[in-house]
Amino acid sequence: MNRLKGIGMILSGAALWGATGPLMEWIMGVYGISVSFMLTLRLIIAGMLLLAFLKMRKVKILSVFQGGIWVRQLLIFSVLGMLGVQFSFVSSIESSNAVVATLFQFLAPLYIIIFISLQHKKFPPIYQIVGMAGTLAGLFLLLTNGRLDELTISGPALFWGLMVGITFAFYTLYPGRLMAEWGVLLIVGWSMLFGGIFLGMINPLFLSPDWPLLAEPGVSIGIFAVIIIGTLAFVLFLSSMRFISPVETSILSAFEPLTAMIITALWFGQYLAPVQLAGTIIMLIFVTWLSLSGSGNKEERQGEN
Repeated sequence: MNRLKGIGMILSGAALWGATGPLMEWIMGVYGISVSFMLTLRLIIAGMLLLAFLKMRKVKILSVFQGGIWVRQLLIFSVLGMLGVQFSFVSSIESSNAVVATLFQFLAPLYIIIFISLQHKKFPPIYQIVGMAGTLAGLFLLLTNGRLDELTISGPALFWGLMVGITFAFYTLYPGRLMAEWGVLLIVGWSMLFGGIFLGMINPLFLSPDWPLLAEPGVSIGIFAVIIIGTLAFVLFLSSMRFISPVETSILSAFEPLTAMIITALWFGQYLAPVQLAGTIIMLIFVTWLSLSGSGNKEERQGEN
């Protein structure tokens, strides 16, 4: 029963997270709201909601500020991790579309493999090389439609797409000790709040010309929906890991780009060409391959000890 609960949580979380991409694409496309304004509101409000939820659960939300080393790590993660992945993801949506932005997120395992290989000064194992090659082959088909002389997205879209993978890899690797020490939701809540405040200082929130747009019901309701749906999706994703393995979580999270693809097709009438669709499927297959092979390799090493 717990396993079914975990599967239900991850599928629901992936579907909700996949839905936020097309929703943000619609808000930016129809109303012309800026990335920085929408993201600042989203991060600050979502962070405050999470911290308020934890406070209601009697969590000591200020405890993380007792040690200077933790505060420094929290601030680094807030700006480079939380804000980095959110800003690059929304910018990727703005310059391409929700489907492409979501798929670029799945390049994160490749960057993680490269970083760890450089750190240990050795080539990755063969299963990782195969997985990387397959993922890149799928990405090639997605971005070129199978033609060497054709790039289906713009230069800025390619840049922000690659940044999504890089920042998501940092987001995955960096906060391990922080979250183990203080809990996932507490770190995520503060990092959202600090990331939003930092972005609001760089692009002064109160001087933004986008404030009048909030009078439009579509904008205010849309941003509210993005905040609630995105926060709920994250909580469901994290909660699922209590009941199912990380491998199952990784595999089932592939439901996220599929949700974004279906919603984009139905809402905007945007469809991937057959070759691009094949590239998408290849990417998801080889990302799953990396997850399964990595898990099997880890279990073998544990069995030898």
